[in-house]
Amino acid sequence: MTARPVPILLGIICAILLLAALYFADAIFAPVACALFIIAIVWPLQDRLQTGLPQLVALAIVVTMVVLVFIVFGSVVAWAFGRIGRSLIAEAPRLQGLYEQATAWLETHGIAVAGLWAEHFNMRWVVGAMQGASARLNTMISFWIVVLIYVLLGLLEVGPLARKIPAIVGSEAARILIVGGEHTAAKLRRYLWIRTIMSIATGGMVYVFALALGLQLATEWGVIAFTLNFIPFVGPFIATLLPTFYALAQFESLYSALFVFACLNLIQFAIGSYVEPRLAGKALAMSPFLVLFSVFLWMFLWGMFGAFIGVPIAIAVLTFCAQAPSTRWLAQLSGAPGDDVHSAQNLR
Repeated sequence: MTARPVPILLGIICAILLLAALYFADAIFAPVACALFIIAIVWPLQDRLQTGLPQLVALAIVVTMVVLVFIVFGSVVAWAFGRIGRSLIAEAPRLQGLYEQATAWLETHGIAVAGLWAEHFNMRWVVGAMQGASARLNTMISFWIVVLIYVLLGLLEVGPLARKIPAIVGSEAARILIVGGEHTAAKLRRYLWIRTIMSIATGGMVYVFALALGLQLATEWGVIAFTLNFIPFVGPFIATLLPTFYALAQFESLYSALFVFACLNLIQFAIGSYVEPRLAGKALAMSPFLVLFSVFLWMFLWGMFGAFIGVPIAIAVLTFCAQAPSTRWLAQLSGAPGDDVHSAQNLR
């Protein structure tokens, strides 16, 4: 009985050291995690193509498609953020005036914190943050080049690695690795597919709402809502906050801005809390606490990319836990179905 705390303490220490390594070596581990996610998504296409084509030709086709998706997605995002950033710069004097009026109104009602915010926060800070976000988009080229190299090499190694695993480890460990990898890939493909559909729906509804309300840059707001919806919790909040600031400048009315904020949050809530869980089903069911924890943990470790990859990492960990009898309870406790094998077969 007295020896039981020792393994627990060692496990906690190992977890802390692992998180520290992931934090300080993010330039190494983040591209690997992104590459593994992409490989899980595109491997069925690679496997199907190389049955009728030479492996290198199939690989060239898949990698070219991945590069095209990156270019199109990045160009659209840069266009939307660039247009909105330039518009916010043009509206900065009006936004600053409205902000000062709001802080003065708060001070007359006894809210002293408004003075503190007035000293450390202004619309120049908001515009600077937007410009910084646009600048960071341009510095991600090296990151994606490294990711593509990992994807290229990883796709070449998937088949040989699957054949080597049974000879290297025991039969039970090989089963966990191979079956867990297959089920994880199937779940990640479904996760991305559902996330993409819901992001398109969110962006479309935001575009229609902005167009009906007369809010300028409706197309750009729809694109940003589509893009940021891939990041749970954090992305939708940013996607509702930015149009609210712009509505405040355009309509010069606090009530109009609050109306925009409320309606955009209603759209996000209806799609994220009602439609998406019903499409995902039990196969991707996860505890809301675990989803939120995963998003903020990996966001702390790897920034905005970590917020995106946090939920797929949690899905992968729970799927592998469900394969082993000693850790299956953890997957069940976190919301995964008990019969993970059956559910994974339904994903195919």
